[in-house]
Amino acid sequence: MAFDGTWKIDRNENYDKFMEKMGINMVKRKLAAHDNLKLIITQEGNKFTVKESSTFRNVDIVFELGVTFNYSLADGTELTGTWNIEGNKLVGKFKRTDNGNELNAVREIIGGELVQTYTYEGVQAKRIFKKE
Repeated sequence: MAFDGTWKIDRNENYDKFMEKMGINMVKRKLAAHDNLKLIITQEGNKFTVKESSTFRNVDIVFELGVTFNYSLADGTELTGTWNIEGNKLVGKFKRTDNGNELNAVREIIGGELVQTYTYEGVQAKRIFKKE
């Protein structure tokens, strides 16, 4: 699948405003903007493994399309939700366990880059990755 590979963060769009809306304090927002995030994505059928490595943590996330799972963001925010394929996009629909608010994510390949778009409470941000 097109998502397979090693992806290194290149740039962010509106990421600070998104994190602020999520309730992340200024110090953590400044650090997160320079987290040197790297994703290694592999897919076997409906099963995905995403290895995240950054300045803050290293974690392996394993999920199956359409199957609900729990996930913790780097700041400790707990989510529950699913990923599904919609056309050529990987679409995530999550709810925060602390307040029930929705956090949506879309991963897609645009011009050879992996673009992750997040939407929370009307604020949208993008993290753009280049393939290593």
